[in-house]
Amino acid sequence: MKHGFALKILVFLVCAFFTFTSAEFTVFGGNPHAGKGKGKKVGPPSHAPAHGYRAKYRYRYYSGAHVYFDVGRKLYFFLDGPDWRFSTTLPRHLRPKLGGFVEIEMDTDRPFTHFKEHKKKYPPGQLKKKKK
Repeated sequence: MKHGFALKILVFLVCAFFTFTSAEFTVFGGNPHAGKGKGKKVGPPSHAPAHGYRAKYRYRYYSGAHVYFDVGRKLYFFLDGPDWRFSTTLPRHLRPKLGGFVEIEMDTDRPFTHFKEHKKKYPPGQLKKKKK
């Protein structure tokens, strides 16, 4: 008898949870305004500025070592043979090669997807010094 009552309570709580949480939102950052009305643009409301709607990531690109440093997450992205790796510390053999860097703002959490562009745009030894 006790198991049947406990099971009913558990089922009720699960149903109540899904009823209240799935009414407007989806898991992992869903847009509560999506799907309301046909032809409506999905995004921020009209009174909100569009700036900052997409996530921005700031990187320091060290062209001499082909290394990216994510300023916000404090992660290094570097080539290890043909593969890209990431770590909170940089391998010792890359540290002396760092030299100067340029700051790049991107909409991706994987900066190396634009490596060919950056390698061409910022060749080693050609980085402009920042004015203070």
